[in-house]
Amino acid sequence: MAQTTLRPAIAYLDAAPSLPLLASAAVKVAVTVAKWSERRQSRLALADVDPNLLDDIGISPDQANRESARPFWQG
Repeated sequence: MAQTTLRPAIAYLDAAPSLPLLASAAVKVAVTVAKWSERRQSRLALADVDPNLLDDIGISPDQANRESARPFWQG
């Protein structure tokens, strides 16, 4: 649920018109932190998915474990 509310905000911030240098840097930091937060939440949720549900979406438990173990800063 939080993911769907973040995506439009991230897209809006990424598409912002020209800003002063400091403001532009602040927006880029905010976008990066939002993306990292979304990845962290997604990976934590993936770690809790039942193996039967993983099979339904075509992901093995090993693949899910590898993805959920990745650090949030890795895309």
